[in-house]
Amino acid sequence: MSVSALTRRYAKALVELGLEQESVAKYGDELAQVQAVFAGEKLLRQFLESPTLALHKKEAMLADLASAMKLTEDVSKFLGLLLSKDRLRYLAQIEEKYRGLADEMSGTLRARIVSAAELSDEQQQAIGASLEQQTGKRVALTVNVDPALIGGVQTEIGGRLFDGSVKTQLKRIEESLTKG
Repeated sequence: MSVSALTRRYAKALVELGLEQESVAKYGDELAQVQAVFAGEKLLRQFLESPTLALHKKEAMLADLASAMKLTEDVSKFLGLLLSKDRLRYLAQIEEKYRGLADEMSGTLRARIVSAAELSDEQQQAIGASLEQQTGKRVALTVNVDPALIGGVQTEIGGRLFDGSVKTQLKRIEESLTKG
């Protein structure tokens, strides 16, 4: 089975459980928090993924982590399942698929905005409202700053990139001038 199909299967199972418990958003947040801890604590992740460390020791470490993070019982059990099936290494992909499935169910689109300068709250709200009007869905924005764009913004939504940056416009002008 491909990694994509595998991660989708686990994500779908947790989303369905979240729907039953009316905790889809909470489970997603907890999964993201655990993923952030694993991303920041490489040694912890290496211990939990190590084939040489006994399973009961890894289960104890994971239980301590779940307790310290105050994770729900369902998410703790889900992580335990991933650990016992040696699937913990796919947590980042599972979390990504989970967010996608949860967003799909709630009618939410995620948009990533990259601007050359910091956007004010009003500008972010205006961009969000415009995207919601165009798509007919609720839009969750993630805004980043990249001074290399020189000016303008890049918007990625639904797998499509809309590039209105000065950097890209200059690159297009350069290409048209070199082609003659």
